[in-house]
Amino acid sequence: MTEAPSPNNRDSGEQDQFLTILSREEAVRRFEAALFPRAAVREQRRLADALGGALADDVVAPLDVPPFDRSNVDGFAVRSVDLSSAGEGTPVRLVLNDEAIACGTAPAKAVLPGTATAIATGGPLPRGADAVVMVEHTQPASGSGIEVRRAVSPGQFVSYAGSDIARGETLLRAGTVIGSREVGILAACGIADVSVARRPRVAVISTGDELVQPGSPLRPAAIYDTNGAIITAAIDENGGDAVFLGAVPDDDAQLEAAMRRALLESDMLVVSGGTSKGAGDLSHRIVTRLGRPGIIAHGVALKPGKPLCLAVCDGKPVVILPGFPTSAMFTFHDMIVPVLRRMAGLPPRADAKVGAKVPVRIASELGRAEFVMVSLVEGRDGLIAYPTGKGSGAITSFAQADGFLRVDTLADHMPADTAADVTLFTPHVRAPDIVIIGSHCTGLDLVTTPLARAGLMVRTIAVGSLGGLAAARRGECDLAPIHLFDDKTETYNTPFLAEGLELLPGWRRMQGIVFCKGDRRFEGVNAQEAVRAALADSACIIVNRNQGAGTRILIDRLLAGARPEGYWNQPRSHNAVAAAVAQRRADWGMTIAPVAQAYGLGFIPLAEEHYDFALVTARKQRPAVQAFLDALATEEIRAALALAGFRRA
Repeated sequence: MTEAPSPNNRDSGEQDQFLTILSREEAVRRFEAALFPRAAVREQRRLADALGGALADDVVAPLDVPPFDRSNVDGFAVRSVDLSSAGEGTPVRLVLNDEAIACGTAPAKAVLPGTATAIATGGPLPRGADAVVMVEHTQPASGSGIEVRRAVSPGQFVSYAGSDIARGETLLRAGTVIGSREVGILAACGIADVSVARRPRVAVISTGDELVQPGSPLRPAAIYDTNGAIITAAIDENGGDAVFLGAVPDDDAQLEAAMRRALLESDMLVVSGGTSKGAGDLSHRIVTRLGRPGIIAHGVALKPGKPLCLAVCDGKPVVILPGFPTSAMFTFHDMIVPVLRRMAGLPPRADAKVGAKVPVRIASELGRAEFVMVSLVEGRDGLIAYPTGKGSGAITSFAQADGFLRVDTLADHMPADTAADVTLFTPHVRAPDIVIIGSHCTGLDLVTTPLARAGLMVRTIAVGSLGGLAAARRGECDLAPIHLFDDKTETYNTPFLAEGLELLPGWRRMQGIVFCKGDRRFEGVNAQEAVRAALADSACIIVNRNQGAGTRILIDRLLAGARPEGYWNQPRSHNAVAAAVAQRRADWGMTIAPVAQAYGLGFIPLAEEHYDFALVTARKQRPAVQAFLDALATEEIRAALALAGFRRA
């Protein structure tokens, strides 16, 4: 039998590999078993400072609300039996007592048979009265009296003591988050102080030599630290009191010192990065030296999020999230938020789910449960779930998704047209007012800006021209931006329209070859000469475009069957092509003139392409679609497009 490594030597070479890969459910079970049960730390707060706190105990009403029988209207306190015979033809005369009961005034005289007392809304009911007659239902009578021409029932227009809140009633349960309504209930019972769960103090550390804090210049090969900011915000959103301690470089001594200090001063530690198998991934090794029992789970059969490391060090939870933003945020929300909410005395999060059809095949990895972020749109027969598909390093995947779906551990894909349950990130999902699926262009952002400012929700999903046409044919979008050239007719876009689609002219944009200025292979030549020079040099690397993109069709026509080095590097956007060339990871590629200019690249014009829209005719009259058509036709938008480098269609 192999002896388990001791905490003192678990930072050895063995730690270069993941520990036993656990299922998500088993990892959660072990983590919670090591942490709970534990008593929530509580504190007393004045009611004025209690907003947002979670009650530590049930709150029992110390008195009745209202504390006395009171009138609901302005009128007269009466004995209902005196008016039993009242009617339009048989008015009953009552003598008015010489007092008027206002709010905050205790009655001094009883209502005797044949009498009534004037009373204001909220006034306490006097002795002898059991009903109130509205002032509108009375008429003045001679001799300080009133006439009543309708009968009243006992209790009419009266709120009895305790009818709202009864003494001894449980007002609010432990775990209730105190909002404005709860403040009102507590104030109505005269409660000035409440016991709430103290928000756990959570230290947040980012790790990595490559990290730069927002606001500082970005050096070569560095990236901005997004995890620190987004994790800090997510902790505050879920009941914690986050303290961001900055980014620590990949240095064992510095990182250990920072983690020890964080644990000393906080209730919980969340670290992003340093949990994989790379030589620079130190966090999980350091955790083994911070306290017992140490690592509970390292490696979860989950995508995204496999490198997740969960530990408990001397009673305090330590979480090491993957470094990629989507992986970090998904695992945090899925597996860490429930623990954080429990520590904060909050009730479990209630996840809302909706059914949706997945229109495309989703590839997965056998043996790992995969959670796929999706955006929801309205289709002909219900909701459609589109995978965001930007990878675990994409910040926008989480921000732009409405929820996620699960691909089972034993499946290597989810077939197209699968009906799936989507777990929503928020309790309610708002269907977008207009859905645009196809090829993306920066000009599209200019056209949709006035729609967003008018309060319309615009959903754009970049899947390429052919993917957009397929979505339009299935009725999953309103508009599909396309730029497809037909060799037979030598025209753009129109030959690709199917029945039920019509062409909406957009704008013209110049496509061309981009290169770093000063590259003699490309300076001063036309596109055909540039390609010949590139193909003649085996060291010359191209950056291509994804299949289905209109740009890809132009590239393949230009290459005429050649497959130069870099051909299979197929990013999905013009910006990605320009970035690859600007960073000298590739020597040339094809993009549009405005993007080339933005990146400071050389540009060889090739062809002016037509960026148009396949409009789903059946959806043309929708208000948001009409708003898009109106915006596209305005001189203001046309001028903005021209300024950005696009020519009017």
